[in-house]
Amino acid sequence: MTYKSFYNEEALKIDFKVNGERPYQQCSISVMDTIADPDITFDAKGISNYYYQYQELAKGVIHGEAGQEKLQGMVAQIKAASKGNKYDCLLGLSGGADSTYMAYLAKNLGLNPLVVHFDYGWNLETAVQNIERVVKKLDFDLYTYVMNWEEFRDLLRSYIKASVLDLDVPADHLIFAALAKVAKQHNIKYLLKGYNIVTEAILPPSWNYNRKFDLRNLKAIHKQFGEKPLNTIPKLGMWQRLYYTHINGLKDVAPLNYVDYNKKQVKEFLSKELGWVDYGGKHCENIFTRFYQGYILPRKFNIDKRKAHLSTLIFSSQITKEEALSEISNPPYDLDIIEMDKEYIAKKLGFTATEFEQMLSQPNRDHKEFGDEVMMEQRVVRILKTFKPIKRLIR
Repeated sequence: MTYKSFYNEEALKIDFKVNGERPYQQCSISVMDTIADPDITFDAKGISNYYYQYQELAKGVIHGEAGQEKLQGMVAQIKAASKGNKYDCLLGLSGGADSTYMAYLAKNLGLNPLVVHFDYGWNLETAVQNIERVVKKLDFDLYTYVMNWEEFRDLLRSYIKASVLDLDVPADHLIFAALAKVAKQHNIKYLLKGYNIVTEAILPPSWNYNRKFDLRNLKAIHKQFGEKPLNTIPKLGMWQRLYYTHINGLKDVAPLNYVDYNKKQVKEFLSKELGWVDYGGKHCENIFTRFYQGYILPRKFNIDKRKAHLSTLIFSSQITKEEALSEISNPPYDLDIIEMDKEYIAKKLGFTATEFEQMLSQPNRDHKEFGDEVMMEQRVVRILKTFKPIKRLIR
């Protein structure tokens, strides 16, 4: 297999002209283009809308003394809400650079989080070792939440059979549902997120399903294509979200937006100080996510997520456009490993090689075809707003 056999950028550029669509154009600053997002817009200088979106979001990034003040205020709120508890916050640790540095920062800020790792069958051994090494070094308690593999596998198989875009939904939905469940069990009110604007701000809306916690949509896909009941895996639909956020009072915070966060420097620091080992790409600590983002998205949906990730780094002055162009000219990761991942994932999910190939080749479908909770949410909000005590909670 060659890179061009599943993602031929030059052929896609020609298709724009042959099919009478808008001509191919790339942002003059970043690597976002009309292939990455057909709805992208450009100003007279050829600068895309994503540059301006980043500038707005970047207003939430605060460094220096002001950032330290923000962090100290955040720590004070967390500690005040956790009096009498063993743990003052919760931290989901994937083993990636962002969550690992978030763990380091929590230690540096004097916080004592319960570190939660999710085992849903796709961890690289390197990721497991990174997590164990980091938790031991920082002297944090680690709780590994093991998903019911048979149920999770059936749910993921359902999404692949449905031929929908966002195959991260099953994991994302279950992980955040599990986090909320663990927080309730330990009376924890704050969740530390590794999200940060300077490396993750840019993502076209069409690249994922923006209702990842829509339980009706998830159940509908599973009902049509699944084979096993989902009895034990955690769920995070509308009613659960209302409970966890408004009754249990769970809040999430993103401390990395208040420090000088440089991806390259962070990785070097983690390697030197904590013995952390790099995986060679974003989210590559997970075998399925690595294959999904590095093969399924570009081949089936013409989406190369590196364009958004690298463009964000360009906007935050962490890399140059030339460096980004050089990176996206190569495969997302080693082609031989892609082939091994494909064979391994098909077998682990219970597909033959032929069945898996057929699944990846069938026409794409929209998540919305399976229904959602939107109308129900709107009705519930209207009803709740009639009760004054509740009205204050849902503003």
